[in-house]
Amino acid sequence: MAQKSFRQALNEALHHEMRRDPNVIVLGEDVAGGSGASGQKDAWGGAFGVTKGLLGAFGPSRVRDTPITESAFVGAAAGAAMTGLRPVAEIMFVDFLGVCFDQIFNQAAKFRYMFGGKAVTPLVIRATYGAGTRSASQHSQALYPIFTHVPGLKVVIPSSPYDAKGLLIQAIRDNDPVIFLENKVLYDTVGEVPDGAYTVPFGEAHIVREGGDATIVALGRMVHFAREAAEILAAEGIDCTVLDPRTTSPLDEDTLLEMAEETGRVVIVDEANPRCGMAADISSIIAEKAFGALKAPIMKVTAPHTPVPYAPNLEAAYIPDAKRIADAVRKAVAFKRS
Repeated sequence: MAQKSFRQALNEALHHEMRRDPNVIVLGEDVAGGSGASGQKDAWGGAFGVTKGLLGAFGPSRVRDTPITESAFVGAAAGAAMTGLRPVAEIMFVDFLGVCFDQIFNQAAKFRYMFGGKAVTPLVIRATYGAGTRSASQHSQALYPIFTHVPGLKVVIPSSPYDAKGLLIQAIRDNDPVIFLENKVLYDTVGEVPDGAYTVPFGEAHIVREGGDATIVALGRMVHFAREAAEILAAEGIDCTVLDPRTTSPLDEDTLLEMAEETGRVVIVDEANPRCGMAADISSIIAEKAFGALKAPIMKVTAPHTPVPYAPNLEAAYIPDAKRIADAVRKAVAFKRS
């Protein structure tokens, strides 16, 4: 398979689905191109280059630049989805979803339920998330727990180029609203990606690495730190499973519980804040349903309960890393019941 970046994989997914289905449209701020170095439309492809080439391939009726009014174009996308289109709306940063939250959790998420299952809302909302680019507290949050909390929404957090393409195609074909979150630090990561269209099913976790001593559960960018920690620990004779849920709603509880029961020790890594976050949620599921298999307390490695700092040294301290993950695993392995 060809080596492609996370950004290229997403771009390919959009091209595939827009060619396959004329009802797929893209809208958002600068998605029709942005200025780029040459000042030409389509030269850049939005704030992060993901939509490059779409305007030239599919025209302005299907690739729409919008005003800087998230509440308006997300509401328009939700309405368009109810009338038979399959919109992909791009929000530059997940932080901006606060502006249009009503359209998401009070409207799009509820249409199927409010209308007795007769309405479908095939809407994808793409947004970037995460710290690590010195974007400060209003452009760096990991807000996926908020959307996971809302029934009626599906929440997707890819960690690799392969998953990014397959999950985005799956999201576009899905008949429910999907919040599709991309860690902006991962855009230039490279991996094997097939040229053709394929899907990665929602609710199926990926076992990235297998080991018998502990299970590390991680999402998005944190999967890469978890793998790094697992390699460090392997050199010490501690063999870890790394599990990537890939979607938080639906969540693959069966695989989470199976891996927890196999190793008896669980470390959950989450870039989101600790209170009411995914680490807390997954921990509660394992504690409730696999408590008897645990050999040590469940360990959580998360960001602190603070806004994301701007200063480089503080931002680096804010983000969970391989050292903190490895330390948590060592603590779990060393635990002895009295």
